Amino acid sequence: MRVIRCATALVLLLTAPLSFAAETFDQCLDALRAHAASQGIGADTRERAFASIRQQQRVLELDASQPEFIRTFWQYFEPRVSLQRVEKGRELLAKHRPLLQEIHAEHGVRPEYLVALWGMETNYGSFLGGMPVLDSLATLACDQRRSEFFRSELIEALRILEQDRFALERMVGSWAGAMGHTQFMPSTFTRHALDYDGDGRRDLWGSLPDAFASSANYLRAAGWRDGERWGREVRVPSSYDWGQSGLDLQRSLREWRALGLRAADGSELPDADMQASLLLPQGHRGPAFLVYHNFRVLMRWNNSTNYALAVGHLADRIAGLGQLHAPPPGEHQALSRAQVLEMQQRLNTLGFDAGEPDGIVGRQTRAAIRAFQREAGLPADGYADHDLWKALQASNQ
Repeated sequence: MRVIRCATALVLLLTAPLSFAAETFDQCLDALRAHAASQGIGADTRERAFASIRQQQRVLELDASQPEFIRTFWQYFEPRVSLQRVEKGRELLAKHRPLLQEIHAEHGVRPEYLVALWGMETNYGSFLGGMPVLDSLATLACDQRRSEFFRSELIEALRILEQDRFALERMVGSWAGAMGHTQFMPSTFTRHALDYDGDGRRDLWGSLPDAFASSANYLRAAGWRDGERWGREVRVPSSYDWGQSGLDLQRSLREWRALGLRAADGSELPDADMQASLLLPQGHRGPAFLVYHNFRVLMRWNNSTNYALAVGHLADRIAGLGQLHAPPPGEHQALSRAQVLEMQQRLNTLGFDAGEPDGIVGRQTRAAIRAFQREAGLPADGYADHDLWKALQASNQ
């Protein structure tokens, strides 16, 4: 993406139509149909699938506004780890405990994590998505931003249709093409889905045994360590160098303890060699977490720290642990994507390399923010908020 050089251009970019003309989409479908044939998808499957595919403008709109990346931690976290969801999770954990314990014994993933993922992905199966999966994938495959990824996912969805003999109308899911109770993308489905109930198909829509076992199978393949936590909330001394945080920095619990960090209830951290990173999802004024290896595995499911924090804490709550100790702020409005784009532009102009502006605060942008904060004498927590926005505006005047 080219660098945008003014706020007006940013707004125009964000509000411009995201769809191709219909004739271009039809041409794209012809190319996708030919590609499917080259990948060994049978003629009957191709005919049945491509006859039904329609472009979905709503999919493109949702792709540009994913909540994991445009909301603050608290905006994302509070509705997803609500008391209602915790209580429902505890109820369903009790209901399905024999099945979940059996899967735990085979795959090494504790029941509360499988229930938490189920709750996060589909609110315990209450909404599996309403978009035809092939429509979503073809729409995104014909959009220039991530066409290669979604073209590959479309081929995998066609393999599922062919191999597991699903009726086309059953293959519904999210706007991005994720499917079933725990929202597997097609490539994840073909690699990790299991027919746990033995009925001859991997049915992630209609079979909880298949959905739970497939989720555990994926996590185990991703490196899940049974017997280890995902992380924990901690207290950080006010004198701490806030720049010493983020997933790129790991220290042992023993080292974090020596630096003055304590558990959220004030108790000492374990005197252990277990490696952990310090996360400040809402800057130095918000909650702080030490996260472990299993947190990184959760991020392979969804590459968002907010998502992984929510799943981990929801699992803790379902297992009987208490709420976060850090209170939510009264106001916590996120920067808009247009503001983040211009913020990245300003950082680059000032000599702090934020990478190519894309409106998403990733690792390179956070590193640039920290460098700017240090030079400006601000707490170097790498957090993009309205105070940072004002400081950047003032520095360019």
